[in-house]
Amino acid sequence: MTVPHGTGTIAVTSAASGIGAATARRLVADGYRVITVDRHDADITCDLGSDEGRRHAVEQVSKLARGALDGLVQPATVGGWPGLRGALVVSTNYFGAIAVLEGLRPALARSGDAAVVLGTTSAPTTSGWPVELEQLCLAGAEARARELADRIGAMQSSAGSEAAVARYVRRHALNAEWSGAGIQLNVIAPGFIALPLGADDLNDQKALQSLEYFRGTAQAIAARIAFLLGPEARSFWRSVFVDGHPDAPPRADDSLAGWNSPVPPRGAPARTVAQPMVRTSQKSL
Repeated sequence: MTVPHGTGTIAVTSAASGIGAATARRLVADGYRVITVDRHDADITCDLGSDEGRRHAVEQVSKLARGALDGLVQPATVGGWPGLRGALVVSTNYFGAIAVLEGLRPALARSGDAAVVLGTTSAPTTSGWPVELEQLCLAGAEARARELADRIGAMQSSAGSEAAVARYVRRHALNAEWSGAGIQLNVIAPGFIALPLGADDLNDQKALQSLEYFRGTAQAIAARIAFLLGPEARSFWRSVFVDGHPDAPPRADDSLAGWNSPVPPRGAPARTVAQPMVRTSQKSL
C-alpha cells in the first residue's frame, strides 16, 4: 500500500476523463487536495476554449485554493479528430491552457514552491508541425490562429498548438516571473493514446482489452506527472518529457527551430516542418 506523501493544493484541468482523470485520482491518493476543472463532472465546469470559460476557471481555482496554489496540471485536451474544427483545437489546447497558466501565476507564486506540468503529445516531435500556426500562437494572435487552424484541419492544428505549448515553456520557464517566483514549468509529451472505438461494449473482449491498456497507459503517465510535481523533480526546469525521456537544451529555441513558410492561401495546405522538436526515446509507456 502506498503511503500518501503529497501536500498542498493542485488544480487539474481536463480532469473528467483520460489522463486528467487518472492524474487527479493519483494525486488524491498521494494526499494532495485536488481542484478539478472540465466541461462536466468537475469542481469547476467551464469551456477553456472561450474567454469567459478561462476567466471563470482562473477565478474559481484561485477562490477554492484560497489564493495560493501549489501545483497545476494541464494535459493536452482536444485531439486532432476528423470532423473537429481546427479553431476549437487551437483555442483550447494553446490559448486556453496558456490563459489559465498565466491567470493562475499569482496564486502559484504565493505558494513559493509551485510546480506546473503542461501536456502535449509526442506527435509534433517526430512528424513535424505547421510552424506558421505555432508562430501565431506564440504571438497571441488567436483570431488569426483560429482562421488558419480551420483551413488546415484538426490534426495539423493539434500538432501546431502542442509545439507552441512546448516552446512557450522553453522560452518562459527560466524568466523572473516563473522560476524567479519559485514556479517550476515542465512539459510531458507521451505518445498518442486514444480511447478505443467500441470500448463501451462490455461484450467485446478486444474492446475490453484495449480499454484496459488505455487505463494502464493513463495511469503510467499520471505517475510521471505526480513525480514532476514532487520534491524529487526539483532539478527539472523547462524540460520536455517524451515517453519518459527529458530534453532541455541550453537555449529556449534549441531543437525547436522550424522552417519558416508563408501562411498558405485559402484552400492550400499548410507547410509543416520535419525537424524533430526534441530527441525521443524508444522507451515504451
